[in-house]
Amino acid sequence: MAGHDIIVVGASTGGVDALVRLVAQLPAGMDAAMLIVLHVGTGVSRLADILNRAGKLPAGQPADGEEILAGHIYVAPPDLHMTLEGGRVRLAHGDKENFSRPAIDPLFRSSAAAYGPRVVGIVLTGKLQDGSAGLLAIKQGGGIAIVQDPAEAVAPSMPQRAIACAPVDHVCPLAEMSALLLHYGRPPDGLNPPLRSTPCAGSSSPLPAPRSYARFPAKLPSSAGPHAPGPVSPHCPASVRTTGCGPDASAPQSPAPAPARHSAPPPVPAA
Repeated sequence: MAGHDIIVVGASTGGVDALVRLVAQLPAGMDAAMLIVLHVGTGVSRLADILNRAGKLPAGQPADGEEILAGHIYVAPPDLHMTLEGGRVRLAHGDKENFSRPAIDPLFRSSAAAYGPRVVGIVLTGKLQDGSAGLLAIKQGGGIAIVQDPAEAVAPSMPQRAIACAPVDHVCPLAEMSALLLHYGRPPDGLNPPLRSTPCAGSSSPLPAPRSYARFPAKLPSSAGPHAPGPVSPHCPASVRTTGCGPDASAPQSPAPAPARHSAPPPVPAA
């Protein structure tokens, strides 16, 4: 089976510093593409420039229809959802999801539908729950789920909600993530081939094709405040659906298996 060569990352509050720390650890020529959604406003975003200076991989905002290449970082432009389809980036001014555009869940869901077990999904620091349902879709497609340790995150809500919603493989600090990505990916070979979309063969729960975005209010009610919760994702199990930033007291809670927490990636099996 091909390595995990599609890495999708979602971040919000505190995300710029977290992304800089993550990207700075990645080697030049890494045989994987990284696609990033950071919650930003409608103005100009300098994130791609910042990541270009921080690391060894070229980073930029893609054009609609741009082919995905290994060893490159693609940053969602402001006010556009970024999804994957047929080995290319798709950009659309769709309805806001989780009160955000760009939003994390559309990228995660579409990557799971297009690339299945080749995907690694990463949820970093942020408020509310964007990325949780998408990370579950990645797991259902056979991919890998990694979450920043909430104790390290500037805003722990997004990591906490992701851990509650999806069977996460690893919860770890940023300093350990690059080793995990290299463990799961293929070794660099100096080439940047196009990454073609393939069916999710072998997945126990085949995912549907990416759907149109759910409709969310474009603006929050004035009484809701800047960090009011979005609608609960129907993809999360009822036992972990929440309102606000804490569990719904009316929903029965069941313990989930603890994700792996370790200081180093597991050893690679001998050939």
